[in-house]
Amino acid sequence: MIAAACLVAVVATCAALVLTLYRLAVGPDTVDRILALDTLVINAIALIVVAGVWYGTAMYFEAALLFAMVGFLTTVALCKFLLRGNVIE
Repeated sequence: MIAAACLVAVVATCAALVLTLYRLAVGPDTVDRILALDTLVINAIALIVVAGVWYGTAMYFEAALLFAMVGFLTTVALCKFLLRGNVIE
């Protein structure tokens, strides 16, 4: 039963990835593209967590946590670069 639920979750997350890639390519503004990249990170984290549930190991959850921290930092750095023109003051 858990395998079927994981399969549905993977299909839904892949559909979200495709829609986000469309927003990344067509996005009318730079801010929309940054938000699309942040959403791609969230979708990738979801895929990693689903893989952890499917395989039944905790290693994937630690990888998802690290990926979330890096994704947050890159989003903040990109937003700060757009706002001020530099990342480090």
